[in-house]
Amino acid sequence: MATSKQSKTTDTKETKTAKGQTKPSSDAAENLREFLVDGLKDIYWAEKHLSKALVKMEKNATSTKLKDSINNHKNETDEQINRLEQIFEALGEKAKAEKCDAMEGLIKEGESIMEETEPGSVRDAGIIAAAQKVEHYEIASYGTLISYCELLGETEAMEILQQTLDEEKNCDTLLTKLAVSEINLEASKE
Repeated sequence: MATSKQSKTTDTKETKTAKGQTKPSSDAAENLREFLVDGLKDIYWAEKHLSKALVKMEKNATSTKLKDSINNHKNETDEQINRLEQIFEALGEKAKAEKCDAMEGLIKEGESIMEETEPGSVRDAGIIAAAQKVEHYEIASYGTLISYCELLGETEAMEILQQTLDEEKNCDTLLTKLAVSEINLEASKE
């Protein structure tokens, strides 16, 4: 008897999952251009909030090289925000930020790492890990937006986004080098 009940429950869940589709919101994108603009609003919010988070990360880092790296990326991020505003203008859209749940989560995770570690190389290693998660999210986001721009013939926006993508990749590479050559080694000795 228990087996039959379990089977029916499983079948019901499978049916609901198989039939279940997400109902779009009233402002859902109807075409790729609208989806591109939605993505730009998302990354615009993300960059603005990252700029604030980078200040906190820099204050909590102890390595001079890491502090310098974070400060340099803060300046790049501020320029990337300006570029996003240029892209909105080029597309004839108002620059508007819409909450990015992914970046909010990544920033919260970075804050948790800082709260859960003592100042020093272990915290610095954690800051690098958190920063690289952010970089990887940004790399994926900008790469996707570039692809959409290419398909839609938005060459100006695509070129501006490519410049930002290149900076994000470079930042990730620099963080990796700093972690591998110095910070993680010091953290392993603590």
